[in-house]
Amino acid sequence: MNSSSGPAPAVTASRLRALPPSVGPVRLVGIDGHAGSGKSTLAARLAAELGAAPVIPLDSIASHDALFAWTDRLTAQVLEPFARGEAAHPGVYDWERRAFTRTAVVPPAPVVLLEGVGAGRRAVRPHLSLLLWVDVSEAEAWSRGRRRDGPRLAAFWRNWQRAERRHFADDPSRPWADILLAPWSGGYHASWHGPPGAGGGLRRNPLWGTS
Repeated sequence: MNSSSGPAPAVTASRLRALPPSVGPVRLVGIDGHAGSGKSTLAARLAAELGAAPVIPLDSIASHDALFAWTDRLTAQVLEPFARGEAAHPGVYDWERRAFTRTAVVPPAPVVLLEGVGAGRRAVRPHLSLLLWVDVSEAEAWSRGRRRDGPRLAAFWRNWQRAERRHFADDPSRPWADILLAPWSGGYHASWHGPPGAGGGLRRNPLWGTS
């Protein structure tokens, strides 16, 4: 299952829309992976294929003081409103000003993409229709991220790497991903996956094919 451009055939718009809703009327799709792995790029491609589907970046919900302690905020600002069929109103954190400077409005669209490190954590998984993992190694992803951000953020990256490693040691996402997507030749190579002990395959929806 290879794709020369755009998302792999396993995660086309029609297949995402065919998933059962997972929180209120919303099919919440998690996109997880190491920092620097290309999650934002994948989310942008999928959002475009879905006709400008909303994307909620976890970078906006996390903060310097809560790199991973943001689940209560996500629940109150995103999951609970979606469960009621209402728009979410997540705060948006400004990493330079070190403050939440505005509030976004995210409608309860048919598909909403939740993108960021920890999107597949145990507190979030029950609310997902599908979990995607961008399958880039920790070392490669972090190298890309550090090159992207430059020496000005070197100290932040040292702190981040320790925090991310602790997070995934305690609460891994990759073993629970439905599909692993490895960047390949300008697109993605998709591998079916599933939770430990499930024998592979998709966890929630048997209608998915292999094209």
